[in-house]
Amino acid sequence: MSAVDVEMVGVKAIDLTKSYGSVQAVSGIDLSIAPGETVALLGPNGAGKSTTIDIILGLSRPDRGSVSVFGVPPASAVRSGWVGGMLQSGFPPDLLKVREFVTLMASYYPHPLRVDDVLRLTGAQEFADRWTKKLSGGQAQRARVAAALVGNPDLVVLDEPTAGIDVEGRHEFWEVMRGVAAQGKTVIFATHYLEEADAFADRIVLIARGRIVADGPATEIKAKAGSRSIRATLPHVDVESLRALPGVVAVERHGDAVVLSCSDADAALASLFATFPEVRDVEARGGTLEEAFLELTGDENGPRAEETGR
Repeated sequence: MSAVDVEMVGVKAIDLTKSYGSVQAVSGIDLSIAPGETVALLGPNGAGKSTTIDIILGLSRPDRGSVSVFGVPPASAVRSGWVGGMLQSGFPPDLLKVREFVTLMASYYPHPLRVDDVLRLTGAQEFADRWTKKLSGGQAQRARVAAALVGNPDLVVLDEPTAGIDVEGRHEFWEVMRGVAAQGKTVIFATHYLEEADAFADRIVLIARGRIVADGPATEIKAKAGSRSIRATLPHVDVESLRALPGVVAVERHGDAVVLSCSDADAALASLFATFPEVRDVEARGGTLEEAFLELTGDENGPRAEETGR
């Protein structure tokens, strides 16, 4: 990173709390993100992701707590050109063409990238001379991503960046972002696409009810899911005998194949081989990110921040 001390913490949030009326959107979030780290914020609608992003970008002040970006308040980091952001909602301004819009955004930064390079990088070059009000939803997303990247910021914050983009476009977008991250940029993104977080993020922060309920690499988050499964070929064995194995909580049979849902997959595997030596084609699968997501965010009682749209 050229503009800031690489030894500094990229983003540091302490006890962030924010309410909208009677609804508490963020409730005591502590978060530390290192420079060069790529972090995904996951959570149900109304969990507090967008509110947290707004605070990091200096667009909203917390009711309690503090946040710094590269060691300074968010507004100072933005003024220094260290931050580029793309919010969940909003359209490029009317009465500008895409190239003009991205050029305008570049003018706000001290060391911007070449506009044509960024348009090409984000796939916006093909409609660069089109009026922004004539863009489709997916094209508008690409234009907004270009605007977030053109300033060559050290921190890129993206709220639902691939919403409205087709599958091919999403793949191309994350190829671009891999290149951005490879330059040592810090990337924070919120998404509803779990596979994006799984494939791209160094670390996942899972938020529910305004609090962080899990924080770590995708493998660690998946390990928090209580469900593990074993699939095997084992004909002529009744389901009740399999259900009686240690660590097995449920059994399904599909022809000659059986699927064991386990609370302790290691114990179940050991007992399976010992009890039924004829078993074959054994596959053990850990919990998925979706299972962990549902399990860790499942208790959504009481009023939620989605009532405020955050």
